[in-house]
Amino acid sequence: MNNIQNSMPGYRLNEYKIILTPHKDLEEKIMKLRNDFANVFKTEHSLSGRPHLTLAHFYQYDMRQERITNRLHQVAMGYPAFKVELKGFGSFPTHSIFINATSKIPLQGLVKEIRSEAQRLMKLDDEHKPHFILEPNFSIARKLLPWQYENGWQMYQHKNFTGRFIADAFLLLKRPAGSGPYQIVRRFALENMIVGATQGQLF
Repeated sequence: MNNIQNSMPGYRLNEYKIILTPHKDLEEKIMKLRNDFANVFKTEHSLSGRPHLTLAHFYQYDMRQERITNRLHQVAMGYPAFKVELKGFGSFPTHSIFINATSKIPLQGLVKEIRSEAQRLMKLDDEHKPHFILEPNFSIARKLLPWQYENGWQMYQHKNFTGRFIADAFLLLKRPAGSGPYQIVRRFALENMIVGATQGQLF
C-alpha cells in the first residue's frame, strides 16, 4: 500500500484480527507456559500480547470498518456461546509449538459463519484476501531455531495440559497496517438469537 492511500481520509489501511480470549486464570496459565518455554530454550522471538485464538486476519481501509462491524454483529447475534476445550500440545514442524483446541466443531462453525457473511467486505484486493483459521490454537513458541523446535517438541509432545473456557463473545482488533499494538474495535456477544435471513442485505 502506498503512502498516498494511507494519508487520504478513509483510506488509512488497517490490519485486523478476530479473536477469542480465555478467562483470567487460563490466560495466566498459558502465559506461564510461554515464559517457561522462553526461559528454558532461550527464544528471541517472545510472544507479545494476551493469549488468544485467532479466527480471522485481514487488511482493510477505515471506510469499510462500519460495514464490517455491522455484519459481524449480525453473525454474533445468531451464534450461540460454546465451550472451548484445550488438551495437550501440537506443532508446526520446525518452527512452532502450541496448545491444541479440541472443540473443532463449534470453532469451525463460527469461523465458517464469519467467512460466509463477511468475507466479501474483508477482501481488500486480490493480493490481500482475508485469512480464516479453521483450527485456531494458543501459541506457546514460534519462529524457533531447529534445535529449539526439536528439543522443545521432544519435551512438550508428552506433556499434559488441559483447560476450558466459555466463548461467549469475540473481539475485533485493529492496528495501522504492519506496526504497533492491536486495539479493541468492538466486542461482539454471542447471543443465539433468531436473525432474519434478509437482514444482512441491508449492509
